[in-house]
Amino acid sequence: MSPNDVVITGIGIVSSLGLGADVHWQALTAPEPKPVVDSERFSPFTVHPLPEIDWSQQIPKRGDQRQMETWQRLGTYTAGLALQDAGIKEDEALCTSMDMIVAAGGGERDVDVDQAILDASLSREDHGILLNEKLTTELRPTLFLAQLSNLLAGNISIVHKVTGSSRTFMGEEGAGIAAIETAAARIRSGQSSHVLVGAAFQTEHPDMLLAYELGGYLQRDGWSSVWDRQGKQGGGVITGSGAAFLVLESREHAEKRGRKAYATISKIVSDRSRRREDSLRETLGQMLAKLDVSEPTLAISGASGAQMPTTVEKTVLEANENLAVRGFGSLTGHLKEAQFPFAVALAALAIHNGQSYPAFDAANERPLEQAPEAVVATAVGYSCFEGVGLITKA
Repeated sequence: MSPNDVVITGIGIVSSLGLGADVHWQALTAPEPKPVVDSERFSPFTVHPLPEIDWSQQIPKRGDQRQMETWQRLGTYTAGLALQDAGIKEDEALCTSMDMIVAAGGGERDVDVDQAILDASLSREDHGILLNEKLTTELRPTLFLAQLSNLLAGNISIVHKVTGSSRTFMGEEGAGIAAIETAAARIRSGQSSHVLVGAAFQTEHPDMLLAYELGGYLQRDGWSSVWDRQGKQGGGVITGSGAAFLVLESREHAEKRGRKAYATISKIVSDRSRRREDSLRETLGQMLAKLDVSEPTLAISGASGAQMPTTVEKTVLEANENLAVRGFGSLTGHLKEAQFPFAVALAALAIHNGQSYPAFDAANERPLEQAPEAVVATAVGYSCFEGVGLITKA
């Protein structure tokens, strides 16, 4: 053990399954966990929608709520859950000295304004003049501000008074992996004593689905397990709205304030291989080898369902007889930037509760009865970037 070991002391998670760590633990350890899906609003695409949320529980000022989009409210709310869970939310001294790393995409566009511009462009040839007109009449400065990626971190700072250093990473799953990896590295090096790290993704918006569909990634014929999407109509990804934030501390910092940890982040390994089956298979194998898993344990997989990457990940994970894989994306959907933080959170909960999750897909996932001593967390990007982590007892 080292004073600079990276321990997890706070977990905030939100998905279609509910709000908070305890609710998710109960939902995911039920005998037959069931997904919550909506196949009507964005037909032919299926999404995992947000549950009902009382935003005022973590964002008390109505003015703060109004100036945020759903994506920003979701991230700020979930960050509050993590701070509250760690016993830091009401401690001004800890909040003001706390560093923050957020993985974020762009904000939500105003679909009505976009549609009005497209409709007008069909009957006019002077598109430059048209855009200038819309700039002065429709596109408010606050609309552009709402799309800035670093405003999620800014809103967390305003609402929760987390005012240490702040970093925002972009790059979908890669951003979430890099955020956790960087936060852990800062704590191990002594640069940070406590860090709030995480991400949010709101998929229930046409432009959020558009980016996936332009690449042909979305599944079109209803819900199925992430391990059972090869050969389905479309690309295999079913998205979900959700968020995951963690409070990470050095062991010394947590012990000094008498805080018990959920688990320790022992190692994070990331890479960016070419998206060919042979390259990805070789890279994932090398990454897992660096974790040196020699005992039977869980692997909490953030597999997206994208057909080629998910098939390769399944092959590599199943080749290791010590790993009992659980693909949580079957139940939450693909959470983009939040995928790896969510995987780490679920891994920490299994360590903390001394219990393995039951198979989320009994036809494709091995049982594991014993309490896990360590848990592997993975996120293999639907387009690029991959990361694995080893979460162990604190």
